[in-house]
Amino acid sequence: MTRKPLLSIANLSAQVEEKQILHNVSLDVPQGEVHVLMGPNGAGKSTLGHVIMGNPTYEVTQGSIQLADQDITELSTDKRSHAGLFLSFQAPVEIPGVPLSSFLRATIDKREGFAMKNKEFRHTVEALADELSMDRAYLDRELGVGFSGGEKKKVEMLQLLLLKPKLAILDETDSGLDVDALSVVSKGMEAYRQTCDGTLLIITHNTRILEHLDVDQVHVMVQGHLVAQGDASLIDEIDNAGFEQFEATLADMRAHE
Repeated sequence: MTRKPLLSIANLSAQVEEKQILHNVSLDVPQGEVHVLMGPNGAGKSTLGHVIMGNPTYEVTQGSIQLADQDITELSTDKRSHAGLFLSFQAPVEIPGVPLSSFLRATIDKREGFAMKNKEFRHTVEALADELSMDRAYLDRELGVGFSGGEKKKVEMLQLLLLKPKLAILDETDSGLDVDALSVVSKGMEAYRQTCDGTLLIITHNTRILEHLDVDQVHVMVQGHLVAQGDASLIDEIDNAGFEQFEATLADMRAHE
């Protein structure tokens, strides 16, 4: 049975400083599925994630983005977040002077269904920290300051489990992680899927993190074009042969335009 798309992108093109980066991208991600967006460095994968999230750096020149039947193409980033989108970053920011717990408290402020008294909030985030094998002391440290790469990724997983978004876009989540940190991040993703019927769009050029997931569909991007999609067997193809065949596919597409 085919599931109805939770995220539906239609004929999307986007540019930055008049340089076209995304070209006529169409992509559907049904509720509860794990989709992977792969491609070589510089393919436009991260740009697509930021455009979906509404980063004002990028200008949408055509197409539309729908989330749960709501057209969000013109919505601001904060409104997209409140509508149920979540984006992790390749390099999470540091915010000196702001304790992690205060930041987490601010992220749920005024969100429907997240009303918590201080004691309940503290209990909730401490339980999530325990689930992610994260020292509770980090909750009182300045956000990201002095955190290792793995610790920053754990914080993002904590946010994911706290916010329970409809759709989580994870951008190069495995970047720079050691084996232990990768295991914790994988555990966080699985907890999100199990407890929230969570939907994932994972952006990566490395297949390592995918070993821990049941992937429903793989999409391949080259030079801002989606050139292939298929089931999880595409991951093995990429592992064995890289992206050269897909670059050739794009060349063929252009030759027939």
